[in-house]
Amino acid sequence: MAQIIDGKAISLAIKDELKEKAAKLKAEGTEVTLAVIQVGNNPASTVYVRNKKKGCEYIGIGSLSYELPEETTEEELLSLIRELNGRKDVNGILVQLPLPAHIDENKVIRTINPKKDVDGFHPESVGALCIGQPGFVSCTPAGVIELLKRSGISIEGKECVILGRSNIVGKPMALLMLRENATVTVAHSRTANLKEVAKRADILIAAIGKPKMITREYVKEGAVVIDVGINRDADNKLCGDVDFDDVAEICSAITPVPGGVGPMTIAMLLNNCIQSVELQK
Repeated sequence: MAQIIDGKAISLAIKDELKEKAAKLKAEGTEVTLAVIQVGNNPASTVYVRNKKKGCEYIGIGSLSYELPEETTEEELLSLIRELNGRKDVNGILVQLPLPAHIDENKVIRTINPKKDVDGFHPESVGALCIGQPGFVSCTPAGVIELLKRSGISIEGKECVILGRSNIVGKPMALLMLRENATVTVAHSRTANLKEVAKRADILIAAIGKPKMITREYVKEGAVVIDVGINRDADNKLCGDVDFDDVAEICSAITPVPGGVGPMTIAMLLNNCIQSVELQK
């Protein structure tokens, strides 16, 4: 049976390390503060925002919460971001996505000061990642790297296939795996012979957003399988992009959903908040 990679335990270990760093910064007179903006009341977003606040509380950093009505205009949101950009007492700014349809997400992301972009979505952050410069890294891909390293899974020299090419997961994930000296293939909905391509992977990362699409037919025996997907199945239960029960019998290690990659995203967001102090110096 496969090793189950426990994202809850690993994320807690990271948060405990961050708690020590936050206490050290506080002792040196630096208070770290994250500002979180939510527009509208998307139920999933509300849960994420609540978890982010809890995470800040746990590691001992401040959090400011802006819960704006659905009808907030784009200019009102941009104006709030500009105000937070200028505040010395705010280290990180996070705008919870998705935003209502009348607001341009790209414009919002570009308005956040790159030195406060703790989500790692600003074009400047992405560019820094591309050329190996210091900057914020997208939280979910950064969390996957930590999961692998802290589970004793070596990345260097391995063949890694990433299923999905989104700006938030697939593309930055590929860059991070390259940084760790993996050989990387990014596959997607238009990839020919997808099963054969996926089957080459020593490390298979699924981020496609289709419940239980990845069965054992996509997985090489003994591969490590990382499931980034969060979906609901026919019974309305949380599940990933990977058919866990089918795949767990043949792979060497696998992340569950929930309790795998999910908790790591918040841990890495908090890590970015602590890092922001150095970047802002």
